[in-house]
Amino acid sequence: MQSIVSVGIDIGTSTTQVVFSRISMENTAGYFSVPHVSIVEKEVVYKSEIYTTPLKTRSLIDGDAIRVIVEAEYKRAGFSPADIGTGAVIITGESARKENSEVVLKGLSGFAGEFVVSTAGPDLEAIIAGKGSGAASYSDEHSVTVANLDIGGGTSNIALFDCGDAVSKGCVDIGGRLVTVDSDMTVTYISESAERIAKSVRADIRQGRKTSFEDLKQLCGGMAELLEQLLGAGERTELLGLIKTPGSSDFVISKPIRAVCFSGGVADYIYGTERDRLVHGDIGVLLGEAIRNSRLFSEFKVVKASETIRATVVGAGTYTTSVSGSTVDYTEGLFPLKNIPVLRLSESEQKKCFDGDGTVLEERLRWFLSQSDSDNVVIGMRGEPDPSFTEVKRLAQTIASAADSVLPRGIPVILVLECDIAKAVGRQMKEYLNNSRPVISIDSVKVSQDDYVDMGRPLMDGLVIPVVVKTLIFG
Repeated sequence: MQSIVSVGIDIGTSTTQVVFSRISMENTAGYFSVPHVSIVEKEVVYKSEIYTTPLKTRSLIDGDAIRVIVEAEYKRAGFSPADIGTGAVIITGESARKENSEVVLKGLSGFAGEFVVSTAGPDLEAIIAGKGSGAASYSDEHSVTVANLDIGGGTSNIALFDCGDAVSKGCVDIGGRLVTVDSDMTVTYISESAERIAKSVRADIRQGRKTSFEDLKQLCGGMAELLEQLLGAGERTELLGLIKTPGSSDFVISKPIRAVCFSGGVADYIYGTERDRLVHGDIGVLLGEAIRNSRLFSEFKVVKASETIRATVVGAGTYTTSVSGSTVDYTEGLFPLKNIPVLRLSESEQKKCFDGDGTVLEERLRWFLSQSDSDNVVIGMRGEPDPSFTEVKRLAQTIASAADSVLPRGIPVILVLECDIAKAVGRQMKEYLNNSRPVISIDSVKVSQDDYVDMGRPLMDGLVIPVVVKTLIFG
């Protein structure tokens, strides 16, 4: 068995957290079988304090203060950057839109170890939070559809899991910090989305003016009703589309939702009670009460989250990393690789490659590189489960030829397959290229168009490669 340390760093609209986990891998195949390495255990070994996210202004993250927090938590946990094998730095919610978010991410990635993911996509956040909360595992164990609502300070990330698989995701601007008030009920901040919702429910909430508990409760009731609409417990209105978070997918209900789970900072006030309704000077407690009294509780089975406010950071530290299949092939000395964009081939494009026609692949590669800031590209495809040697050879030569004619000199041909044929294809690509260009061919990993891939240094004596598939784009 071999283990690596994973770090999860979550910089949210309201809070910042750090979690360290240990991920253990083992060859689970028998002595006379092809090696099969699996992740057999994930254990959270350290959770940081929950910090208020430091801001220089309402719209500017204090990058230096974030670094101080993270560095201090590394010391408390007893780890150094050299100890870290993988992980994720995630700027979430409204903080993902701050003008210096990319600078913060780059700074932390350099500090946080050799292989740490930097990402801020709302769709990925929704999935990670649903895994960290326990919603995904509940869906898998009970073979049901479960919607996880991760409700933070600025946004609500929603992921629908069917038998453990994420089948839909989305994000809306509903959260506990979208309105803040001072001690005499004067509104010190109201977001654009909250203004829209307040207007729709006729709640008098205007920045710089005094408001009332009744108006704030009215607003939170409107927010809860919009979440009902999103989950199918009410007809969707135009307003729901207006508060969709930029960069997120449309949340599509492909199958009836059987259960819901709540995570995020507001979840603590959904599952529990707080006497001081303005304990944080915002609407978080009132929003939690409104959701608890909504149809989300009366029309669905409610599953209590194993993690609430820590769901995203726990998910980031323990669920972002997978491993490739054990039949892989690669040129030594290439890893780690970060943020390689994916070009996913359709079934018809894949068939052309198997048939030996690389024209379409070459055209798509030229187009893709012209649209991307990266010289690297991951060619992703499903593959075929039991191809003949002739088919493997033809596929390998077609991909190698098309890539070699398009990619800049020295850039590797990177192929990611779902079916377990990577070693055979990789060796044939190397032979065709006569070692004139590096090759990476891995399998048992599913990628989609617009995903990005990170690959760590090979583990288990080179048998497997740690892989993170993510949506990178800043919301």
